[in-house]
Amino acid sequence: DTLPYSIRVLFESSVRNCDGFLVKETDAMNILDWKTKQNRVEVPFCPARVVLQDFTGIPAMVDFAAMREAVRNAGGDPVKVNPACPTDLTVDHSLQIDFSKCAIQNAPNPGGGEQKPMARLSPLKPPLRKPPPCRGHGGCRGSCGAGEAGRSSGPFSAQIENTPILCPFHLQPVPEPETVLKNQEMEFGRNRERLQFFKWSSKVFENISIIPPETGTAHQVNLEYLSRVVFDVKDFLHPDSVVGTDSHTTMVNGLGILGWGVGGIETEAVMLGMPLTLTLPEVVGCELTGTVSPFATSIDIVLGITKHLRQADVAGKFVEFFGSGVSQLSIADRTTIANMCPEYGAILSFFPVDNVTLKHLKHAGFDEAKLEVTEAYLKAVKLFRNDESCSREPEYSQVVQVSLSSIIPYVSGPKRSQDRVAVNNMKSDFQACLNEKSGVKGFQIAAEKQNDVVPVQYEGNEYKLSHGCVVIAAVISCTNNCNPSVMLAAGLLAKKAVEAGLVVKPYIRTSLSPGSGMVTHYLSSTGVLPYLSKLGFEVVGYGCSTCVGNTAPLPEAIRNAIKQGDIIACGVLSGTKNFEGCLCDCVRANYLASPPLVVAYAIAGTVRIDFDLEPLGTGSNGKSIYLRDIWPTRQELHTVEEECVISSMFKELKEKMEKGNKRWNLLEAPESTLFPWDLKSTYIRCPSFFDKLAKEAVPPQAVENAHVLLFLGDSVTTDHISPAGSIARSSAAAKYLTSKGLTPREFNSYGARRGNDAVMTRGTFANIKLLNKFIGKPAPKTVHFPSGQTLDVFEAAELYQKEGIPVIILAGKKYGLGSSRDWAAKGPFLLGVKAVLAESYEKVHRSQLIGIGIAPLQFHPGENPSTLGLTGREQFSILFPPDLSPRMTLDIKTSTGKVFSVIALFENNMEITLYKNGGSLNFVARRFL
Repeated sequence: DTLPYSIRVLFESSVRNCDGFLVKETDAMNILDWKTKQNRVEVPFCPARVVLQDFTGIPAMVDFAAMREAVRNAGGDPVKVNPACPTDLTVDHSLQIDFSKCAIQNAPNPGGGEQKPMARLSPLKPPLRKPPPCRGHGGCRGSCGAGEAGRSSGPFSAQIENTPILCPFHLQPVPEPETVLKNQEMEFGRNRERLQFFKWSSKVFENISIIPPETGTAHQVNLEYLSRVVFDVKDFLHPDSVVGTDSHTTMVNGLGILGWGVGGIETEAVMLGMPLTLTLPEVVGCELTGTVSPFATSIDIVLGITKHLRQADVAGKFVEFFGSGVSQLSIADRTTIANMCPEYGAILSFFPVDNVTLKHLKHAGFDEAKLEVTEAYLKAVKLFRNDESCSREPEYSQVVQVSLSSIIPYVSGPKRSQDRVAVNNMKSDFQACLNEKSGVKGFQIAAEKQNDVVPVQYEGNEYKLSHGCVVIAAVISCTNNCNPSVMLAAGLLAKKAVEAGLVVKPYIRTSLSPGSGMVTHYLSSTGVLPYLSKLGFEVVGYGCSTCVGNTAPLPEAIRNAIKQGDIIACGVLSGTKNFEGCLCDCVRANYLASPPLVVAYAIAGTVRIDFDLEPLGTGSNGKSIYLRDIWPTRQELHTVEEECVISSMFKELKEKMEKGNKRWNLLEAPESTLFPWDLKSTYIRCPSFFDKLAKEAVPPQAVENAHVLLFLGDSVTTDHISPAGSIARSSAAAKYLTSKGLTPREFNSYGARRGNDAVMTRGTFANIKLLNKFIGKPAPKTVHFPSGQTLDVFEAAELYQKEGIPVIILAGKKYGLGSSRDWAAKGPFLLGVKAVLAESYEKVHRSQLIGIGIAPLQFHPGENPSTLGLTGREQFSILFPPDLSPRMTLDIKTSTGKVFSVIALFENNMEITLYKNGGSLNFVARRFL
């Protein structure tokens, strides 16, 4: 009852998977005694499933195919070789943009229908007599085609159709544009070999599911389709949990699913039925209290909580949320907060399942029976959180309190995005800017001129401009404002404003630039788009538009009045750029705000307003209307988002998953038990990891007279070791591909060729920024000491292997920093590296070296090559005793006669077992024998 919920998931896993070898009873007891054992012991964790994307998935599946071959050659049954852990692989990293078209901007009448007065658009353009053509979108069912198709008859009544692309002029579904089809055609052509291999894998391996291209990104599919919350395997229930090679894996913690991102080798180990090993973590409890400000958006809440956690030092820890405020957060809020883990350094941020989660799952397509079982099971094993009960809160390593009441909406400006202004201080802050000297915030307006008013005639009416008047208001759904809730908030606010009789002054240049056709679609389907249009916020196209200064000119009368009175006019936009003059040369103050605040300031017509005390305007009934009267409640937003947007998104994804796509369905692939390797292939090749596989493991061999392949310094990253980007034309990998008849245009990237060990081995240490002390300058080169030649690293390693000479690597502090990358361990192994001797290691990379069969050795504290007088030109001999034990001290003897000791950096007996077997791949292969 006192364990944090996230630790309860670890505990349940240890009990269920306890076999006395991989998971021991002492491991379970250590987790149960978390309060005293945290940060002191390592424990195993067996996740329920694995999620891969194709760049990291291709080498894993190639290894499985090679293992089948090796098991067959050693006399075993290859059919038995399958992932032991359910695995989903999403092909989402293959798409490249070979074709593109310019975004449509400043479309004259993007909504179709009745034409607005042209003064609302651009005085420089003549009025159009009919809606513009669709520029070749022959399938549009708008007024340019075969007549109007039925539209939503009212707010929230219609579901979003399963159509991702809309005609920007008529908001009607159209066929996929030519650019999409061409890019997809290029994707399938360029990656045909890889895709055929994936198709074969999906046919012959058990426990593996391949999500084909054009379905969605790995984290989207994981969150919206693959997540079970509770696993039901032949009527046996256990919690859902996941590890993945995608950095967004942590998003699922917002659904109460324990999960985080790991490297390729650890992922393969889990697929092979082995547990992850982690230090029993500290758990920081984040208590959410208070009530969210009615004007705070989801983005305000997410960034506010992220700021608190960044200041709380949660790096390398679990974070778990509790308190009365948790129930106020939607699943979208929770998953976004969980996804921000890299921003504040936590391993994961966990939201236990509660009633909000169950409600979301219902809209996500869970049937009633599944929901009932899920709720009953989680309550039975005490993994369900109920804020309404008075049960005791878990005990945490530390507690960080965040009052949701303290999270208030901000805008940024008037000249820099980093200058944040609380909305309730906006009026006084703008006044201060008028007084302040010209600079990063000030405008230096004389006190006697600060209340000047300039009358202006526009469209037959007189208006008055003054300092702080809003003349540009742009809603742009870019970057963090693509969250459906904030765009819907703008639409619902517009709906209430129009119904109350509020209007926007016609001289204000208003616009709506959605980030995609889907944004337009859900605004249209929820019935709020006409109300935005009524206030002047019409869809102008799909591009950055106002944010990059591409706004239509202000009416000449307004420009003249601003210049005549030296008025500090304002622009308000929901974009990212607001430096002085970026929108228009006569608009000197620009504020970044959330979409609903952009609409609010447009209605008010000025930023010199205190929304709490002053009305936005007068309604049709003659009464004053305040912002609080028309601001949508969080409950309204959650209802619309869940019932209209979320359910439709899940429905669309489910249909995509069930139907697949035409190209994938027609793709031919073999069905043989063993993969028919194509010796001419430059994408898929059988690796040599199992070349020496025997039924019994050979004891670790002594490393005798090894040369140093590379002498490296501090902070060598996994990208230095195994770059993932483009293949340089002068590299060893390029020479190999050229010898196979490929042109540089056909090289693709290292990431795309991770299924070919010949390319990846040649790409190891091929980073042009690699600083080898033997060379003295950044270059992917080294010295082959027997001949004295300076060569590419691969060429030198190849010579050493032909001569039968083992090699090692000397390095400084923090060897293996950066993103976890399996080929950063596999590549050195295939180059013949037997050991790495460094001052310290990045923890994940150290375990990866062991997982492939390379010994991680560490200098004693205070020692390094310099203090020991090592030049790296010596030869090194290392003896591994049969009774090798964790952190054992080993002696190293050099060809100069020097002897020094190092630490064998194995942390537990399991790691020693893996090393003695030549790594995790060979260890598991022997189990199949």
